[in-house]
Amino acid sequence: MKINIVQLNLATGDVARNLENIQAALDTPQSRESLLSVFPANTLCGYPLYNAVVYNDLQKEAQAALQTLVDISEHRAFIVGLPLHVQDRGLCNALIFVQNRAIRAVVTKKYLNLDEQKFFVRGEGVQVVQYQNQKIAIGFYEDIKELSKTHTPDLDIVVCCGCNVFDYNKPFRTRYKMQKIVESLNSSLVYANRIGGEGGCLFAGGSMAINAAGNVLAQLPYFEEDNQTIDLQIIENIEDEKPEVVELVHKALVTGIRDYFGKNGFKKAVLGLSGGIDSALVAALATEALGSENVHGVLMPSEYSSDHSITDAVALAKNLGIGYDIIPISDVFHSLKTTMKPVFAGLPEDVTEENMQARIRGVILMAVSNKTGAVLLNTSNKSEAAVGYGTLYGDMCGALAVIADLYKNEVYELSNYINRNGEVIPQNTIDKAPSAELRPGQKDSDSLPDYDELDAILSMHLDCEMDCEQIVAEGHDPDTVRRVLRLVKNNEYKRRQVAPILKVSPMTFGHDRKTPIS
Repeated sequence: MKINIVQLNLATGDVARNLENIQAALDTPQSRESLLSVFPANTLCGYPLYNAVVYNDLQKEAQAALQTLVDISEHRAFIVGLPLHVQDRGLCNALIFVQNRAIRAVVTKKYLNLDEQKFFVRGEGVQVVQYQNQKIAIGFYEDIKELSKTHTPDLDIVVCCGCNVFDYNKPFRTRYKMQKIVESLNSSLVYANRIGGEGGCLFAGGSMAINAAGNVLAQLPYFEEDNQTIDLQIIENIEDEKPEVVELVHKALVTGIRDYFGKNGFKKAVLGLSGGIDSALVAALATEALGSENVHGVLMPSEYSSDHSITDAVALAKNLGIGYDIIPISDVFHSLKTTMKPVFAGLPEDVTEENMQARIRGVILMAVSNKTGAVLLNTSNKSEAAVGYGTLYGDMCGALAVIADLYKNEVYELSNYINRNGEVIPQNTIDKAPSAELRPGQKDSDSLPDYDELDAILSMHLDCEMDCEQIVAEGHDPDTVRRVLRLVKNNEYKRRQVAPILKVSPMTFGHDRKTPIS
């Protein structure tokens, strides 16, 4: 059987746009020469909808769009998804099998995640239909994973519709799981997954087709729209290249920025350029996503800034072809200190004065954002966010946290990847010791453990969910581990106030890891 896999970038809540894209995909030669077209889950409304799904106007618009698709389906068959009220059950996350101007099957999702459980009722799970003398099991990704664990009648094809939120391990795990399902059921499998970004959630695509012999017949690209027809009777196994993790993360972050701006009607971005690696990486990613004409940097040197901080930031801006302004903050800082003298009388200078500089920079960046309509990008990394090494309403300002799911060492890795074909990020930016430059001679290592050690401890605690005793058993200094874990715990209140984080790891602050503030 020839099946058309359609890998779309869906827009959450924009039924009209999604309907237009579905109709366009059904009108392609690939779709017309196929017996069945398979779309990702939640095709008409996008995902995740959260509370938006409870409103009748969205549900009615989606059902009207479904009827439009049914009306144009003469001599056609396809599978799409939407929120649907099912009689005697309630609002379900549903897949609809449409054939020849009729709804042949309604498949309702059984295994709901925690967010879905707030808005959807539990459905019946995988449904089996007879079509073109083939016994076809249709279901959501989460339900299909459970299919091989239950007694299932002999199947010819498994159709899996996904809306699978990305992390850098998932593409490889998903392919392995799909191959295990094929091996268990001895049936062909088609998997359609969406691409694109929705706020901090990213979707990778990577749709695939596997025949009953376990041969991978097609692997659609990651983070690209695609539309392919596959003949499940073909025996040959494709020799596809498996991307490296750093390549996937790069594509994910560029896609996340581009879709955050495009789907929210934003055009231009602004960010602070410190001459450091974090802001350099965010600037490079934003330029690739939005174009150099839509990215603007602001350099805000203080009396503690080194000469190379300015020269490195200017070199970066020139390499990227982006505009920039230099706005020194020394005069503003001294004026603010003078203003605060009556309040601070008799008190020594401390971290307060460092934070004042960071907040002055935040005010300048937000002023530029307000005046120009450019959206401010946050440049904090995951290591900093974990231990609270950032100033609320200062360097933690921004509407999108681009790299807040990358540990510092991953920032270096991705920066080197961006420089793989030539210098984009100045080499000195990569090589020099990181510093906030808020006091004379300051380095990050003055306040934090070395990033190699810090990131190792954080990864064990956050990603592997290891406690202090377990981490110490891995050979780390007990006092250092206790200090780092204390910082992680005490700075949850800061993390609750950061911008949406582009999720690329399996354990992302806000998305996956939620702990008490007190």
